[in-house]
Order: sequence, then structure tokens, then C-alpha cells
Amino acid sequence: MEYIHRDITQTLKKYLKNYPAVAVLGPRQCGKSTLAKHVTSSAGQSVYLDLERITDRNKLSDPELFFQLNRDKLICLDEIQKLPEIFSTLRSIIDENNRNGQFLILGSASRDLIKQSSETLAGRIVYLNLTPFTYNELFQRNQIGISSLAPFLVKGGFPRSFLAVDLDLSFVWRTSFIETFLQRDLPQMGFNVPPESALRLWKMCAHSQGQLLNASKLGESLGYNYQTIKKYLDIFHGTFMLRLLPPVLPNLKKRLVKSSKIYIRDTGILLALLNLKTMDDLLGHPIFGHAWETLVIENVLHQYPDWEFGFYRTTHGAETDLVLQKGDKRIAIECKASQAPKPSRGFYSALSDLTIEMGYVIAPIDGPAYPLNAKTMVTSLGEFLESHRDLS
Repeated sequence: MEYIHRDITQTLKKYLKNYPAVAVLGPRQCGKSTLAKHVTSSAGQSVYLDLERITDRNKLSDPELFFQLNRDKLICLDEIQKLPEIFSTLRSIIDENNRNGQFLILGSASRDLIKQSSETLAGRIVYLNLTPFTYNELFQRNQIGISSLAPFLVKGGFPRSFLAVDLDLSFVWRTSFIETFLQRDLPQMGFNVPPESALRLWKMCAHSQGQLLNASKLGESLGYNYQTIKKYLDIFHGTFMLRLLPPVLPNLKKRLVKSSKIYIRDTGILLALLNLKTMDDLLGHPIFGHAWETLVIENVLHQYPDWEFGFYRTTHGAETDLVLQKGDKRIAIECKASQAPKPSRGFYSALSDLTIEMGYVIAPIDGPAYPLNAKTMVTSLGEFLESHRDLS
């Protein structure tokens, strides 16, 4: 497979020079190992251990001895969630060696699920998130319409899915990924989730894409109580498969919707769960608008990792799909899967409620951005990301 440059590469190299340990977290098969091997190949002496392999785990049967023998090297530990007890040893080794660039840690679960790292390596480790491929990593031009984006939308961003030579092979990879994730990966991470129930829940989430989360309703359909559904959703969220987009709750005298919205984070996985194989299948399905919304939200949030974010909706109909906030800056975004988008009255009400001077409608248009009125600009995803790059 061709190597595609990842956005976080330079940041990762900078962190390795300035911190003892760096953790790169992201979903299974998103390219963490490939990125790590690419970076360590130019980092001087390094050693790579894949903790999924018994032979590599056996090398850590006496971890202190192994780390001492390799004390001058950058040690990469892949799939760290397989061996969480190693963190207590890492702390003593890091303190003893007292240098930067000692460990590169890769994990397929969030910081909250790998609790040991945040507890035992506090002050010694920094975190980076790696997602499947993003728009900026795949496309060079700002103005790309729906025909050019179609493969990205249908295949999603997981490298083996996106780089598959045709849609059939991509679909086979994604369905296999779903099966393996539920039947092997989750149990190996220590989660006792029945695969059949997890698959039903995941498919129900796909059918609820972009809608308000109703855990009780999901529980009734599956025969589980609210607490069990919440636990399963937290696992999907913590393994980067699911996004629970929170509501923005500004201090306004408005009756606000306070439930989160639910998204399968990768559009390729979303379509596989719904058994949609082609762009024509997607265009004829009610989920099309929410699939576009997902693509926009994931790529925008990737570019603004340190901004607060959420959606805004009042009980009186004011709403916008995404609000970004940092200090006194606020950006409102509406996602429309149309080449002639027309935001609703509720979008303009949201701009007024949030005192936002300019809102953006991100749509799959082929040409340059243009104003709908004095307060609303229609733009393609690529042009929005490029024109707002400096704000990140």
C-alpha cells in the first residue's frame, strides 16, 4: 500500500523530542502502527513490540530487564491495552533514565479506558489522537464536489477500506472489521459484551445516525435496561467507534435540548452496518444527509482539537449542527447534502441566539464559496477547512 502522510506526524516528532512518553490513541486499523514505523524509521535506534503477538509479549516477561537492555532506544509498545499492568514499570524506567523520547505508546482505547496511564504516568506522558484518513490527508484541492468525494464518503477513512481497489473489496473489509471488532477485539480489551447484542445495538445506532440519543428506547428494543445500554455505548465511544455529540448549553433564557446526538464516526462503517454498498445506495437512503453531516463534523473537529464543540437546539426550533467555541470566538456550522443548500429558519434563529455574526453552510458544492445573505456563507468542506486553518 502507498504511504499517505498523516497530519499529526510533525506534532508527534516534536512531542518525542520534548516528552519522555507519547501515546497515540485511535481506533483499530486506523494506521497507528504504520505511522509509528514511519516515524521511528528516521528516529535513530528504536525497538517495536506488537503486544498482540505472544512472542513480543514474552519479551516483557521481565519488563525491567528488557527496558534496561534497550534504555538508549525509543521503545514503541503497540496495542498497550493488552498489557495495562506495564504502566507502573514504565514510570520507574522513565524516572530512572530521565530523558525525552523513551516510549511511544499506541492504543486502541481512550485515555478513560486505559486508566493506568493517566494515573501512573501523570506529568510524564502526552497524548495524540489518530483518526482514520481525513479530508486534508487525502485531497489537495479546496473545491471538491460530491462526485470526487463519493469514494471517501462510501468507503470511509480506514486505510485498508479507502485504499481497496474497488467498492466490493472495501465493503468486504469493513464487514470483516465489524465482525472481528465485536467477536475478538472487545473481549481481548476485557469487555464482556455479547457480540450479537453489540451488533444489534451498533446497527440501531446507525439507523439513529445524527439523531438525539434515547438510551431507554434502545434498551427496550434490545431487552436491556438503561444502565446496560449506557455501558455499551460508553465502550463504543471509548474505542472511537461512536461519537456522542453534546449539546451546547450557553447561559441563555431558552429551553434547550439537553440530550446528546449519536454518530457512527466513520461513514464507511456506517454504510456497512446499513448494508449500503455504493453511492447510489446511499443517495436513495434517508441516511444520506446524516452521512454527509458525519463527514463534515469529523473533519472539522479533527482540525479544531482544542475547541469546545457541540450542537445547539432549542425546543422552539432554533438549531445548528455544530458550534465551535474557543474563548470569545464562536463558529456555527450547518451541514447540507445539497448543491443548492437552503438553511432553515431555525439556523438563523440559532445565529441570533448565540450572537454569531457569520454562519457557514457546508455542502458538496463544486465551485467557490458564496454568500446566501449578510450572515450566511455557503462553502465546500475543503474550502472551509483551508480558509479557517489559521484559527486552529
